[in-house]
Amino acid sequence: MDLLDSQPEFTKSFWDYLDILVNDARIENGRALLAKYRPTFDAVEKAYGVDRHIITAIWGVESNYGTAAGDRSVVRSTATLACIGRRQDFFREEFLSAIEILARGDLRSEQLVGSWAGAFGPTQFMPTSFKRFAVDFDGDGRRDVVGSIPDLVASTANNLKKDGWVTGQSWGYEIVIPKGFNFLLADSSRNLTMREWEAAGIRRVGGKALLRADDRAFLLVPAGAQGPGFLMLQNFRAIMKYNPAEAYALAIGHLADRLRGGEPLVQPWPRHERVLTRTERLELQQLLARHGYDVGEPDGRLGPKSRTALRAFQGAAGAVPDGFASATMLEWLRAR
Repeated sequence: MDLLDSQPEFTKSFWDYLDILVNDARIENGRALLAKYRPTFDAVEKAYGVDRHIITAIWGVESNYGTAAGDRSVVRSTATLACIGRRQDFFREEFLSAIEILARGDLRSEQLVGSWAGAFGPTQFMPTSFKRFAVDFDGDGRRDVVGSIPDLVASTANNLKKDGWVTGQSWGYEIVIPKGFNFLLADSSRNLTMREWEAAGIRRVGGKALLRADDRAFLLVPAGAQGPGFLMLQNFRAIMKYNPAEAYALAIGHLADRLRGGEPLVQPWPRHERVLTRTERLELQQLLARHGYDVGEPDGRLGPKSRTALRAFQGAAGAVPDGFASATMLEWLRAR
């Protein structure tokens, strides 16, 4: 129960989260797996059209390539969370699906172990996701995402494909934001074409061109005007369906780029900024709501809706409306 509200995707800064997950060891180990299982990745890419580097990045982020997949009983974890806590209906369905997986014979009970939340296998399938997306790619009659590398890789690819993956498209790009930019455009609901972003002054780092002028993307500035910006395409949204945290999806995309030989992020993060605690984030949401801004149900997680509300407050207060929830912004809200 202590882990239910302490996922690192929602409690760490973007830069600390990326530092942990995109490092030299994870890049080296991921490249070794790509080489070792090249024929499997070739076959899966041909069947599903999903980039092998993204699949490998999920493998690396979720379980450090299978070395940290968890050792808790999925049945016990989901049963516990179905009975107590704030998401009982969700976990009741996961518990029943875990029982169904065992009854069908895809996995043995000793294989069905994983995280505190019931995710299992090297790419951490929840039981309901397993039911929807797992495939028997090696043809042995079982969908084994724990012991079969072909089933694991193909099932993860099938998940992304059915969640909207676009073959041949990137997940996104690091970009440079011009001075005087209108940060009200930095909203996940504003899906503009690359041509439109270019007209707004957005450029890729290193002077690279924005590709495929008609592709649509939204602008993400996770550290506001002080940090790097990113144009996020449809495949970023597909990754977020795997795990609905922007920090997670950014880590997956960036690690995938590094696995294929890409460079580190160019622009610095505002590492001097103090990250708000969950209690402070909850207070910030409550203060925004008190001032008439729509944040949904305050929960201490600053998602797109909270950032939109914060941008509106910043604009009204005469600050740069970049949606960055800094300690300074919290003080401004407290003073009003």
